[in-house]
Amino acid sequence: MPAAPPSVPPIESPRARTLVRAEIVIVLALSLGQSAVYAILALADALSRGPLRHQTTSLNTSQSPRPWFDFAYQLVGIAVTLTPAALAVLLLAMSGLAAWETLGLARARGGRRRLVRDLGWGALLAASIGIPGLAIYYAGRAIGATVEVVPAALGEYWWTVPVLILQAIKNAVIEEVIAVGYLTVRLEQLGWGPRRIVAVSALLRGSYHLYQGIGPGIANALMGVVFAEFFRRTRRTMPLIVAHTLLDVVAFVGYALLKNVIGL
Repeated sequence: MPAAPPSVPPIESPRARTLVRAEIVIVLALSLGQSAVYAILALADALSRGPLRHQTTSLNTSQSPRPWFDFAYQLVGIAVTLTPAALAVLLLAMSGLAAWETLGLARARGGRRRLVRDLGWGALLAASIGIPGLAIYYAGRAIGATVEVVPAALGEYWWTVPVLILQAIKNAVIEEVIAVGYLTVRLEQLGWGPRRIVAVSALLRGSYHLYQGIGPGIANALMGVVFAEFFRRTRRTMPLIVAHTLLDVVAFVGYALLKNVIGL
């Protein structure tokens, strides 16, 4: 598909450009940039302990031994983590852009057909990313470049699966809105070229997954190239959110449901 032209006006004023650069740094420092720093530290820590093949990292862990407090902590954590994505949308809107349309989140134009198209693209992206991603993960485990990843370490409660689904949606929204949509729009306004934008978005995505090891970092960087280029060509983040949600739901919920069945 041909690349869609940027739908945002460039920023000409030197003062406004300086403010936008500061805005990008702050948004990333509150969200994925912060995660990237911690992920790099976690990788360095893991490497200093010994071979990665003998180490484990857990996602979606319990926050309290008491189920109802654990449930409350999970919900609050999801809501708080989504705040930077809301901030990014608000900042775009305050700068005079139609934020929902600019990020490709609105579906008013095209209605139901737009929604069906977004879901279809999301499912296709999930399938095309998921299988190669698993292959890279197991290859990384085989050569000792990846820690063992436990996708779900919650207790078995009535709310476990709903919370894991919400965690998947949260991950998808925060990553695709900030690392792809918001970052692309702002860098385009600063006059960056497509290749630089795609590279920065992909490297950011890869860096905040490095706590899982070198293999997942590379796999997610490659995923970042595909997702950033998809947004550049379609100006839609909704299919990316759908794809990311599907990938995480399969990983989180599938593990939670099957770990006792197949002895994971």
